[in-house]
Amino acid sequence: MALDILGITDAVVSHAMATGRFEQVNGSEPMNAPSTGGLTAAVWSDRVTPVRSSGLNSLSVLLVFNVRIYTSAMQQPQDAIDPDMLAAVDDLCTAYTGDFTLGGLVRHIDLLGANGQPLDVRAGYLQQDGLLYRVMTIALPVVVNDLWNEVA
Repeated sequence: MALDILGITDAVVSHAMATGRFEQVNGSEPMNAPSTGGLTAAVWSDRVTPVRSSGLNSLSVLLVFNVRIYTSAMQQPQDAIDPDMLAAVDDLCTAYTGDFTLGGLVRHIDLLGANGQPLDVRAGYLQQDGLLYRVMTIALPVVVNDLWNEVA
């Protein structure tokens, strides 16, 4: 079985776009500052690692995505930035837990981290192209069943 990375990435991106909160959703980590004034999101795979599976002759994997939300840290009112971003985080986490298998593409989203990485959100700031952005990054761990066959 081959990893359907485009299909899985598209499913993660589609959930972000469906919220209606983002002016733009990229399917890769941006190398340049977002060109919009509102909320922007970017989705990219961060890590692939084997997980314990049924013990048969195939290996399942944990595929961790970053879903990063960006907005200018200089907009006014400053007190509205985090509530706006947290509302978007809430919409995304609701979508990802509600579509637990991303339409049947994966075994499940590992919400509680049974395989190491739980669903997680971290806030911070990012300096890019001379501009300061407020960011919230969701670690979205998905488990893909029986990806690689073990051959003795």
